Parts: sequence; C-alpha cells; structure tokens
Amino acid sequence: MKFYTLFTALFFTSAAFCFAQNKQAELPDYLQPDHAVNAVTMVMVHDVTNPPVAARYYAYCMLGAYNLAAANNKSIPPLESFVKDYKHNAGLDTLHIKYDPKIAAYYSILEIGKSLLPSGFMLKDDEENFIRTVQKTGVKQTVINNSVKAAQIAAAAAVDFSRTDHYSKLSALKRYTPIQDESKWYPTPPGYFEAVEPNWKTIRTMVIDSANQYKPDPLIPFSKDTASAFYRQVKAVYDVSKHLTTEQINQAMFWDCNPFAITTSGHMMIGYKKISPGGHWMHIAGLVTRKAKLNFDNSVVVLTLEGITLMDAFISCWEEKYDSNRIRPETYINRYMDVKWQPILQTPPFPEYTSGHAVISNAAAEVLTYLLGDNFEYTDNTEIPFGSSERSFTSFRQAAAEASMSRFYGGIHYPESIDKGNTQGKLIAAGIIAKLKKAGINRLVK
Repeated sequence: MKFYTLFTALFFTSAAFCFAQNKQAELPDYLQPDHAVNAVTMVMVHDVTNPPVAARYYAYCMLGAYNLAAANNKSIPPLESFVKDYKHNAGLDTLHIKYDPKIAAYYSILEIGKSLLPSGFMLKDDEENFIRTVQKTGVKQTVINNSVKAAQIAAAAAVDFSRTDHYSKLSALKRYTPIQDESKWYPTPPGYFEAVEPNWKTIRTMVIDSANQYKPDPLIPFSKDTASAFYRQVKAVYDVSKHLTTEQINQAMFWDCNPFAITTSGHMMIGYKKISPGGHWMHIAGLVTRKAKLNFDNSVVVLTLEGITLMDAFISCWEEKYDSNRIRPETYINRYMDVKWQPILQTPPFPEYTSGHAVISNAAAEVLTYLLGDNFEYTDNTEIPFGSSERSFTSFRQAAAEASMSRFYGGIHYPESIDKGNTQGKLIAAGIIAKLKKAGINRLVK
C-alpha cells in the first residue's frame, strides 16, 4: 500500500504566524520565551513525536531557562526545591562573566531541544536567527557570546538530568504484544499501529512520587450483556455519534491533537502531521503569559511548570492505560454492534482507560489556574495551522472540560474514562501544586 505524507513549508509559515500573536508590551517580541518553545514544537511535529515523549521533551527543554531565571532572580525557588532527584548544578554560580539572562534562557530552550530531539539539528537555524536578531538590537557581541556560554552550561545540566530518567532503557524492554482477550485493547484501523509507549510507567516522574500514586478507581467490568453497565457505556458512544451537532463536531476536531492522522482513499493512505496534546497546552501557556503581561522570568516559570505537569500526567495516565488495557469503543462496536461503524476521530494506538486528554488537560488547567487565577478569559488559536478555527474560553477549567468531552464526541472514549480521567488529572495537579506551595511558588497574577 502506498503511503504519502503531506507536510510543506507553507505549514511552517502559517504556524509561525499563528504563534507570533498576542504580543506583550513589556518584552520585545523576539524575547518571548514561547517563541523558542514553539520552534521546538515544530520540530516535534516534523518528527511525529508521540504524546508522552513530547511531554517529556517540553519538561526538559524548559529546565535550563528556569535555572537561569532562578540564578538571577532570588525570588524564584530553585528546581531542587520541587523537582524530585534534581541536584543543584553549580555551573551558573561560578560563571563570573557578564551575560544577559533573558538571552541565555531563550537560547537554552533551543539548545536543549537541539540535543534531545531526533531532528534537533533543525533548531540550529532558529538559534542563528535569534542571535542575528539580538545583534540588531545593539547588544554587545561580548555579552551575546557570554549569554550563549551561559545557555550552554544550563542546557548541559538539563540534558544530563534527562539521561537519568530511564528513557534510554525503553528500547531494551519487552515489546508489547496484544493480549488474546476480548476485553483487552487491540490495534485499530486505519493504520493498525502498534501500541505507543507501553513501558512509559518506568520513566522517572518529575514532581509526583510515582507513576501509580494517583491511580483511578477500578473500571467497569467488560461485558457483552446488553443489560450491563459496560454495554451502556458503549451504547452511549454509539448513540451520540449518530446525532452529533455541529458544535460537538467542532469541539472534537479542535482538540484532536493527533500527531499523525491518516486518511485512506482506495489503496492510498495520506498522513497529516499535527500538534500533540501537550503541545496544545504548552501553546495555551505561552499565549496566556502574554495576555497576563507576565515578565520574562514569570513566563518561564509558567512554561516550565506546565511542561513538568504534562510529563507527570502522561506517566500517571500511561501506567493505568497498560494496567487496565481496556478495549476501545471502535473495536467493541465493530465486533458486537455495527461492523461498519467508524468514529469521527482516528482512534489512538493505545488502550482506552483513562482518557489521556481528560488527565493531562485537567492537570494542565489546574496548574494554570493556580498560577494565573480562575476565570482567566482567552482565545485559543493553537489549531489554526492544523485546519481548525480558534475557540474562546472563560477559564482554563472550561477548556479542560471541553477537551475531555471532545473525546466522547469523537467516538474514542467511554464516559467513564473521561469522568475518571478528569478526577485523576485534578488529583495529579493538586499533588504538584502542594509541592509548589511548599517550595514558595505562589500565584503570579493577583
């Protein structure tokens, strides 16, 4: 079967335009830290980075910038005060040269991405363009050179820390083989891709104690009995798919966030690269720091804490997914109800319970709410480059609730998985927030 991937320079141009919106008065546009994050995102889209791995990259890519901010702003608690197993790196403390911490922090995000991502070499152009832009502002070349040196020191410490989280050991672990049990997950059409990151629970968490610290309640038992609670869950997915409103379809499409969606036409398969769920929430974090007019250091804090939260939320969610290993609605409905039925969203290649969108969206939203306040109104333009329009929200919690329900409308999750996923995500966030409070990180917008 022939396979085609549609991805052009036009995409990068439109994405860059979208990500350049919402300028902040206090900072020149070239120094907005989310520009660097978005450059990293574009490389991950190019690489088709899966959701858990993408979240890991976001977390580590921000550590250098956070360390640089903390080294030059004593009101920012050090990483070791809340990141598990992180040891203070004295490299920046002994760096007795004049450098600009903002330039260094921005550059470090790109530098870490360049080291960690498979196609990280693509970020070299972003680094060079950034330096050329800084040079045009009149900053002395000596300061620029020193800032790059500081960035490289901070980046090296972050990369070294990343090498101790067991990620490099994943390839040596036993590959996943679908279990011959009618209640268990099985690869789904149209791609029938193998399971994504079945051993992700072995990755070291950043803030929460362990992958199973916030394990959800036991799921409803599998059953083919039409009078059973499980069958009612399946029937709910099937029934709503037959009567979707335009608004429900729009919500499903807006929050799709499938890194690699494919469409078939005869014997041809066409692939479309998209942003990951974590990438969507990192972009939200960037655009709301601008709207809140946060200074550079606080913007870095928000982006760092979002990245860390996403990483821990994915580890927790993935532990449950492969522990419960529940069958997807598409598989159940095709086997026992309607062989021709298809969800409007492509079913992701991993088990169903709990909903990843529900877990990570609620965790991300709760941390943003803690940092920036409830009832924070914003317009989310993340998905414009990927074919969806923008959507406006009155709070992060409203956005998380919509993201969760979008998976039900999309036909890829049962209501129970969404409800329990919402709770799981909120508990993860509560645990993280408790440690942030203890470390002295408080609300940034009064």
